[in-house]
Amino acid sequence: MTQVKTSRFIAFITLIAALGGFLFGFDMAVVSGIIEPVKLQYGLSSSQEGLFVSCALLGCIAGVAFSGYLSDKIGRRKVLFIAAFLFLISAVGFAFSKEYAVLIFYRILAGMAVGVASNVSPLYISEIAPGHKRGALVTFYQLAITIGVLCAYLSNLFLQRNAAAYVGTGESLLHWLFIKEVWRGMFLVAVIPAMIFALLLLIVPESPRWLVQYGQTEKALAVLIKTCGDQEAASELKAIQEAASRQKGGFAELMRLPLRKLLALAMILTALSQLSGINGIIFYGPTIMKSAGIVTSDALFYQVILGLANTLFTIIAIVKVDSWGRRPLYLYGSLFAALALLLTGCCFLMGITGWLMLGAIILFLLFFALSLGPLKFVISTEIFPTHIRGTAVSVCIMTMWVSDWFVNLLFPVMRDGLGIAVTFFIFAFFCLLSFFYAKSKLMETKGKSLEEIEKMLA
Repeated sequence: MTQVKTSRFIAFITLIAALGGFLFGFDMAVVSGIIEPVKLQYGLSSSQEGLFVSCALLGCIAGVAFSGYLSDKIGRRKVLFIAAFLFLISAVGFAFSKEYAVLIFYRILAGMAVGVASNVSPLYISEIAPGHKRGALVTFYQLAITIGVLCAYLSNLFLQRNAAAYVGTGESLLHWLFIKEVWRGMFLVAVIPAMIFALLLLIVPESPRWLVQYGQTEKALAVLIKTCGDQEAASELKAIQEAASRQKGGFAELMRLPLRKLLALAMILTALSQLSGINGIIFYGPTIMKSAGIVTSDALFYQVILGLANTLFTIIAIVKVDSWGRRPLYLYGSLFAALALLLTGCCFLMGITGWLMLGAIILFLLFFALSLGPLKFVISTEIFPTHIRGTAVSVCIMTMWVSDWFVNLLFPVMRDGLGIAVTFFIFAFFCLLSFFYAKSKLMETKGKSLEEIEKMLA
């Protein structure tokens, strides 16, 4: 195949796999427009509010727990089908449930879908991508997350304003879903991308590295011809076979050197990335905007601005991650993200509100999108051997969701107890911690194939 055809094919299947990231972002961000109406309708306290938001993260942990092992056993593609199915039924179930306990159940189910997608989608992309493009393509998964977040914000804003502008009464199902209790319609919209994701997965090939692992060499070669071209496919297959022939093991192997150090590196960087408070800003955006002196009716509009900024800045990361390298981006990004969070905390402390406050948060999103956001996926998907990569990545992604659960469970309590300014200072501390840890431990892996990285780290 020609270079143009292989590039188009890789771009096409990356787009499909990245839909898992889109649904991840949409599902996590759509709750920002749901929190306030659900809180009022069901009379939730601060701790109950935290439980409502964070219960999905418990589902994420469960999804990651089984998807890593399962993706190593039955393949990456089949597990992505499971994610699409979970997204679909959770969206429908949440929209039509009336009991608060049932809403919690479907939020957990949606979280399981997010957990599976967050684990397997970047793993699949990293295994299908050529070494010189892998950083950009895995970062594209992060872009899909930010686009999903932005679309959730836009969808919430449109549905909220449509419901507010509606004049009249009605008893129809659509009126109940999109006017009377519009928060249900906000969640139901996820059905559309979930169905598209499931249908497009029918034409996606399995990971060639997984195929080699299970002796399906001819199928792996056919996929490599489409991704690498006729000339490079044979040599790439040979390198994959050599890597696959080495020692195999399960979770116990990760506890032995040198993998134990690599696992600690990936887990700590992942945890610190989430303890920066990014999902607190995504989930609780309207309440943060309200604390910043922005009227409640405009909070979703300003959150759309944040979502748009996050998306644009992630595009910059895609362009630069394979030229600037992982290490410089991570160091500069985490340091300046900490400074932006300190500035945001100072704005709250001194009562500075409005556009200056919004600008400080946008600065944080800029540096997060360049470093802490995408690079945790890039690093965790490229430093482990093929035969154990699914299990290792699942441990790292589970670390991400445990950290997220911790932040989002405590955010309302911290906001109301310690104050919003102190909360942002705590987030800034974790960004600084991330900078110093990465400075001492993070190595550079840009431009290398997965097999070259494996040899280097061994």
